[in-house]
Amino acid sequence: MASWFDFSADEPRLADAIRTLMLQYGPGLGYLATVRADGGPRVHPVSPVITDEGLYCFVVDSPKRRDLERDGRYALHSFPPEDSDDEAYLAGRATVVTDRAKVARLAGHLRAAPHVDWRLFEFTVDVAMIARHGRNGATPFAVEPPSRPAVQVWLDPSAAAPEAPAAPAAPAAPAAPAAPAAPEAPEAPVKASVRAPSVCGLPAPA
Repeated sequence: MASWFDFSADEPRLADAIRTLMLQYGPGLGYLATVRADGGPRVHPVSPVITDEGLYCFVVDSPKRRDLERDGRYALHSFPPEDSDDEAYLAGRATVVTDRAKVARLAGHLRAAPHVDWRLFEFTVDVAMIARHGRNGATPFAVEPPSRPAVQVWLDPSAAAPEAPAAPAAPAAPAAPAAPAAPEAPEAPVKASVRAPSVCGLPAPA
């Protein structure tokens, strides 16, 4: 899983463009999508924090925090700009930051209220995308025909690498042939006495 630092080192221009859209209004603003317990999507506005070392978000006790604690998958979309329909998108996994020094540094820098029940999450980046919609934007009712957006996508190389195939299993040893069954002993003949039929009702001699 790539951190924001890894992503920005690999694609600095794309990272700068996404950062500009996420922070266009001063503090970070975006729509965070999480996975509910029943598998459905949940979307909330959040204030992402982007530094040179990572992508973070302070999340108060809420359904979206419980989503992230149970299933770390997320998607983050920028707020729409006032003068265009350009958009930025990130997706990956969220993990709780346990480094107390990092939590204190970011909380102090952003003036996060210490008495509020918040938790700091770091977001990895599996997918990063930016779409430039041009002068007409993405609205279908523009005067001029809409043009295709200019889209740039980055995928985490480590996540996209195929897994190594498993080694083939060793062939099973052939089963030993079964020993032939011993022939059964012949049964002893049964000797039966047969009496001749009687004639005219008189018994036949033995």
